[in-house]
Amino acid sequence: MSTSIESRPEETPPPYDAFARACPSRGTLEHVMGRWGGLTLSALHEGSFRFNELRRRVDGVSEKMLSQTLQALERDGLVHREAQPTNPPRVDYELTPLGRGVAERLLSVVHFVESRMDEVLAAREAYDETRGAR
Repeated sequence: MSTSIESRPEETPPPYDAFARACPSRGTLEHVMGRWGGLTLSALHEGSFRFNELRRRVDGVSEKMLSQTLQALERDGLVHREAQPTNPPRVDYELTPLGRGVAERLLSVVHFVESRMDEVLAAREAYDETRGAR
């Protein structure tokens, strides 16, 4: 017995499609998957950080880049910024529940890559040897 196309229920397309040019998820993916966004979210998975603590944890990020990254992640609802009215002012950053879910998934990738770096480095070396790069 065959099923005709007409008798199949129509599949509802997902409401967002990151492969579509105009999809708003692309901006969030850029914030999450970029170098500093991914590392910042992964670091915040460890707990709440003050700005300079986070900057030290994400070694190599400039003040300006970390500030821009945190603003983008806060705007996307992934990071919560809490400014306390003390002198000097104290600002803490932590993940929102949404940010925690994203960070957990990112950390799976981070840990996988870290565990396979010997293979990656060997592949790079082989690639460079075949292409004469140093």
